[in-house]
Amino acid sequence: MTQFQYNITDPNGLHARPAGLLVKEAQKFSSTVTLTRGEKSADLKRLFAVMGLGVKCGETVKVAVEGPDETEAAKTLEKFFQENF
Repeated sequence: MTQFQYNITDPNGLHARPAGLLVKEAQKFSSTVTLTRGEKSADLKRLFAVMGLGVKCGETVKVAVEGPDETEAAKTLEKFFQENF
């Protein structure tokens, strides 16, 4: 399992449009990808689950990737977070 944490700096938090793009990015990989905020977790490949977390600006999220392409997926997703959130 590969994991990373990211502090959301976007003033709007993890909002609909970029969250949709994030989900599309996660769906490119066969690994299981989980987004965690506090005690809540969501499948990063499901938009409504991600939006249900209600991630706000200044909060830290954890992304856990597990599967055959986990290293590549984690690197790609971490870069996506840095560029968009």
